Amino acid sequence: MFKPVSHIRYALLITAFLIFYAGCQPGPASTGHDTWQVYGGDPDQSRFFNGSQITRKNVDQLEVKWVYPASDSQAYFFSPIIVDTFMYVLAKNFSLIAVHALTGKEIWIHSRLQGISRRGINYWESEDKRDKRLLFTLNNTLQAIDATTGKSILSFGNNGYVDLREGLDRDPSSITRMQAMMPGALFEDLILLGSAPGENYFSPPGYVRAYHVVTGKLQWTFHTIPRPGEYGYDTWPKDAFKYVGAVNVWSEISIDKKRGIAFLPLGSPTYDYYGADREGSNLFGNCLVALDARTGRRLWHFQTVHHDLWDYDLASAPQLITVIREGNKKDAVAVATKHGFLFIFDRVTGEPVFPIEEKPFPASAMPGEKAWPTQPIPVMVPDFTRHAVTKETLNPYLSAEVKEQWMKRLDSARSGLFIPPSDQYETVMIPGALGGANFGNTASDPEKGMMYILTQEHASIYKLNKVLPPQASLSALEINKLNRLYINSCQTCHGKNKEGGLGPALVNAGQRILYDEFKKVMENGKGQMPGFVHLDEQTLAALYRYLGGIPNRMNFGRRPDAGGEMEGPVVASGGAAITPDEKRSAPMRDYPEGVPHPEIRYTTDYGLDWPGLLGPPWSSLLAYDLNTGTIKWRKPVGEDSTFTKGDKNTGAPGGTLRKGMVVTSTGLVFATAKGGKLYAFNGDRGDLLWETTLSYESNAQPSMFERNGRQYLVINATGPFAPDSYNHSLKPGALPRGYVVYGLREK
Repeated sequence: MFKPVSHIRYALLITAFLIFYAGCQPGPASTGHDTWQVYGGDPDQSRFFNGSQITRKNVDQLEVKWVYPASDSQAYFFSPIIVDTFMYVLAKNFSLIAVHALTGKEIWIHSRLQGISRRGINYWESEDKRDKRLLFTLNNTLQAIDATTGKSILSFGNNGYVDLREGLDRDPSSITRMQAMMPGALFEDLILLGSAPGENYFSPPGYVRAYHVVTGKLQWTFHTIPRPGEYGYDTWPKDAFKYVGAVNVWSEISIDKKRGIAFLPLGSPTYDYYGADREGSNLFGNCLVALDARTGRRLWHFQTVHHDLWDYDLASAPQLITVIREGNKKDAVAVATKHGFLFIFDRVTGEPVFPIEEKPFPASAMPGEKAWPTQPIPVMVPDFTRHAVTKETLNPYLSAEVKEQWMKRLDSARSGLFIPPSDQYETVMIPGALGGANFGNTASDPEKGMMYILTQEHASIYKLNKVLPPQASLSALEINKLNRLYINSCQTCHGKNKEGGLGPALVNAGQRILYDEFKKVMENGKGQMPGFVHLDEQTLAALYRYLGGIPNRMNFGRRPDAGGEMEGPVVASGGAAITPDEKRSAPMRDYPEGVPHPEIRYTTDYGLDWPGLLGPPWSSLLAYDLNTGTIKWRKPVGEDSTFTKGDKNTGAPGGTLRKGMVVTSTGLVFATAKGGKLYAFNGDRGDLLWETTLSYESNAQPSMFERNGRQYLVINATGPFAPDSYNHSLKPGALPRGYVVYGLREK
């Protein structure tokens, strides 16, 4: 059936290795949809593959050809890319590994890249084919590795890396999180990068930037939160760019190679659910923006949500398609949203292909909040989710007790499209923060005008609460204990009221000092100050809050190193060495001096505890014909074990989150869904042609490639199953956790 790759020790002579190595050089880059050298298959992110071998008639003959064991589950978001006979995967304790695409045999290993971009990497080569490199982000840096040898390219950037924290209108050392989860997009000799700066008050801005792939030099920056004098600045309060954050591309950037246009799906501004400090429509939050990919100049934009209060980021790849309207071909771009709408525009002008109207929605009653009075709604193209939770639409599989609780809860809650969050009642939003459509959830047949969307109906329940100072989270008992600790151990040097003396002032010191540095000083001492080795972690964290701080792990992007010796052809380890900051500043935690701002801020959690609040179907794959603006078919996908116990055609709560597709020129749509499900549908009619269940969950994008006239489908099946799923890894004959390659059964 399948041929798992064994963990053998490599003891090849160098001459034999070089002979093998020479036959496995990455080949020339393709210009069509017949390779998978890009995260989404092609720079247009269509996930479309032009191959003729796997068809509707023989897709049921697919079988496992080989599996590359990943050894752990830390790579379960990673989407492989394939260049000639090289397949690049993430496995073995965050190691980037080149394996032979037809056998799974390891070619090289660059080990221990803790903090590498979680979802994928980029491949680039020079015109003369001599320079072939992989570009990726690693712990807030951009780095490059030689695609042939696997070794870091130290001539890139500053000794091998570019610091992505620089140039963001914040002190770089204060930024703990900037690295994008997605690999970015390549265009000519540029890499275009989004970011993931966080969603809290005062997070850094999510500017989109382009760097030269050879030198690492910054080529342009698009200010997603405009500066003074820039277009859109007047849609914010004065100086908002100094304290508002996010408005970032954390998803997929789509590229029109022919025209040199980059399409950016932008996220929400901070704070997601309360915007009294950002009055206005807030460009370019929640916008589809078309940029000149060479210069970063804005060509056009469309805002899908004005003054977002619901975390309705644009989270899925814009699809570049050609449609026929009124007998004429039109190159278009379509973007699906978290809140269940599909917007389609002329790719060059930004004019809507189908009409969009501004419709009125409720005002906010929150102090200082001015919800935008209207929102854009497509009036011909149907939406793809429900927009309210009612007593009649509650999940029938809920227990009688839970259902009765929700009947009462809905009496005082409000549900419906664009209901502003409140501190007086719960707002039940459907879809919620997860969508709807999320990253990886869109694909297309670009020339046929067909677009495919994976969607889910996952509610969020919001209720706003005041943001309290860190000290407010301490109990009276803790405050008394910390007062005694301060009087006995700190007051002599730092003053009765923390105003300073022999030692520095400690008033709100927690807002100026990072928690890990505070902890280090407390444990080890500094200068004349002794170490307090007797203080436990709980007391240290409480003391930090007492001084105005918020304890934070400050290790975004890193996972523990499993340690031990790595087996296989290891050529390098750790990437380029990153020079630590000489001094680290605390993250921004308050408004700049002199900037008008609300006295009280509000916050809420994501409210994601009820993914199956509505009745089924909870997750679906649907096909839009964008020549007519209609839904051609819709099928439930995913497997549920919590509610239905095997009932069919329900989908699964959370069933399409982090799932993906491959669309083929032979009319197939391959799709993954919750519960380890892998399907092949007829792209025209939606009938199911093939189905299998993976031994592990797939949370990455599938890939496809063709070699020697044979076509292969690659699935990263390394993720753990959720507690509400069946655990198929326990079944007899289960495949190892790893990258599974399917091909047609040989006759």
